[in-house]
Amino acid sequence: MGFRLPNIIRSKASSSKGVPKGYLAVYVGDKMKRFVIPVSYLNQISFQDLLGQSEEQFGFDHPMDGITIPCREDVFLEVTSSLN
Repeated sequence: MGFRLPNIIRSKASSSKGVPKGYLAVYVGDKMKRFVIPVSYLNQISFQDLLGQSEEQFGFDHPMDGITIPCREDVFLEVTSSLN
């Protein structure tokens, strides 16, 4: 069984190339899976909670070319699926 997340782009690329205008790269989970999400998510309270976790753990010094979000992938997908 699968579900579709039309506004999230799962990307295997490791650079900021390929990030369309209006999107940003985020890294999630233990394996640091890269997702490209719409910047409109930044205005959503549920997503801002995830960003708060990121700020607490990493500050503003992210080692990747996007934002690292320290939560499980399933939690991230649950939050973002409610934003679609």
